[in-house]
Amino acid sequence: MTKTRTRAPSEPEATALYDIPGPVARRRHRLYGIAATVLIAALLGWIVFLLFDTDQFTAQKWTPFEYKGIQELLLRGLGNTLKAFAYAAVLSLALGAVLAVGRLSEHRVLRWLSTVLVEFFRAMPVLVMIFFIFVALKVQPLPALVAGLTLYNGSVLAEVFRTGINSVDRGQREAAYALGMRKTQVTTFVLAPQAIRAMLPTIISQLVVALKDTSLGYLITYEEFLHAGKLIASNLDYDLPFIPVVMVISPIYIGLCMLLSWFATWVAKRERRNLKTRAAGVGPAEPGTLLPGGQ
Repeated sequence: MTKTRTRAPSEPEATALYDIPGPVARRRHRLYGIAATVLIAALLGWIVFLLFDTDQFTAQKWTPFEYKGIQELLLRGLGNTLKAFAYAAVLSLALGAVLAVGRLSEHRVLRWLSTVLVEFFRAMPVLVMIFFIFVALKVQPLPALVAGLTLYNGSVLAEVFRTGINSVDRGQREAAYALGMRKTQVTTFVLAPQAIRAMLPTIISQLVVALKDTSLGYLITYEEFLHAGKLIASNLDYDLPFIPVVMVISPIYIGLCMLLSWFATWVAKRERRNLKTRAAGVGPAEPGTLLPGGQ
C-alpha cells in the first residue's frame, strides 16, 4: 500500500507553472528577499533625504491644502476624473462587445469592417485621437476625452472578448449546436459565461489603463484631477509646490486602481460561488438494468 505525502500548511502548492522549491532554493530565495528589501529601504531613504534636502516638507508648500478653495478644486477635479472614466468604461465595454461580435461574424464584409476598425483604433495613439476630436471636430473637452478613450480601449477590449470566446473548448460550441441552439444563443448563453472568468483580469487591466489615461484631459483643458493639481503646482504664491501635489495626487490614483483590482477579485470570487457556474456533483454508480445486448 503506497503512502500519499501530505503537504504542510506552510508549504507552497505545486502547479503546472511552478515547482515546489527545495531547502536550498528556499534559503536562496530568502536571501534574495532580504537583499531586495534592504535595497528598497535604502532607495526610499535616499528619496526621503532628497525631499528634506530640497525643502519639500516646508509649511509654505503644504499650506495650500488647508484652504477650502483648494480642497474643493481637488474634489471637483477628482469628480470630473471619475465621471470621464465611468463614461469611457461603459462605452468601451459596449464598443468592444460590438466589434468582437463583428469580428466573429460569418458575414465577410462585417468581419472585415470590424477588423479594420479594431486595427486602426488600436494602433492610433490615444492622445492623437483626443486632440483630433477636440481640435478638428471642435468637440467639447469631456466628450472629446471620452470619445478618444472609448475608441482606443474599445478596440483593445474587442480583441480581449474575441480571444476569450475563442479560447472556450470547441466541444462546448459543438454540443450547443447539436442541441439546436442558434449562434447568438451559443455565444450569449454558452461561450460568454465561460469566457468571462478568463477575460476578467485583462478587462480590469484595460479599465485601469483607461482610468490613468483620463489624465490626458488636462492637455485639452478638461478640468480633471491632474489639471487641478497642475493649477496648484504652478502657483508662485506657494513656492511652486510641485512635489507636494504629486505626493497628494499619486496615492489617490494608485488607490483607485487598487480599488478596481479589488472589485475584480470580488467579482471573480462571487462568480465561483454562483450556483449557475458551480460544477454539478455526480452520484456514485449504482447497479441497474443492463441495456439489450449488455453482458
